[in-house]
Amino acid sequence: MKRYAILQTLVVALTLAFAGIGSGAQNHGNTSIPDFGSAKKILEQIVYRDHRIDFYCKARFDEMKNITLPEGFLTPSHQGRARKMEWEHVVPAENFGRSFVEWRSGATQCNRNGQAYKGRECARTNPLFAAMEADLWNLVPAIGAVNAARSYYKFTQLPVDTPNTFGSCPVKIIGNQVEPPEYTRGEIARATLYMAWAYPDMHFLSEQQSNLMRAWDAMYRPDSWECTRASRIKMVQGNINPFVEKKCREQE
Repeated sequence: MKRYAILQTLVVALTLAFAGIGSGAQNHGNTSIPDFGSAKKILEQIVYRDHRIDFYCKARFDEMKNITLPEGFLTPSHQGRARKMEWEHVVPAENFGRSFVEWRSGATQCNRNGQAYKGRECARTNPLFAAMEADLWNLVPAIGAVNAARSYYKFTQLPVDTPNTFGSCPVKIIGNQVEPPEYTRGEIARATLYMAWAYPDMHFLSEQQSNLMRAWDAMYRPDSWECTRASRIKMVQGNINPFVEKKCREQE
């Protein structure tokens, strides 16, 4: 498995180097995984191969991404996506995607049969966006219905009497605000802080969000799985998340 991961890294690193996202780029992020499709395969086959547990609700999923929903799980919408696992961006692709002109306005290469297009599909023609979208540090497995309802909304803390949106799964959504379970907050914080550190020109993190993420990072230390996940991503993607690295070393 390790030999496959190293070979995969070398192949995609060459792809990104030719695209201009090599080690000289002004970021500390992903320079090895060329696109979201490749990232999903690596996550499924290497990073989460023996830890098929959904991030938010602790639901188990199999190698075909079929979810076994926890008892008491309910979903007010997106029922069709409730039994499949999907890969969610902790920092939503739309939130950093809006920094790219291809997302906002389109580009000359984004034209299909005379019809211009923009948004995510056009942004993927920019190698930096493609690298960010494929960054393993920012991807977690989620029940499809939860992923859909979370949308591009930012995380926050809601009043204590706010009911769970998904029954027994402790995710709370009101309007465009999302409160994640306590057991996810540290990992969310370290993924978000990493993205801001790794891609400093994107400016998707407000001062208020930054303060919340730093508080969660301090309050919720990584567990053994987060440290295992970190070592696997470091091996495959070839870069570190310094916010995880330091805390996991302290716990050794």
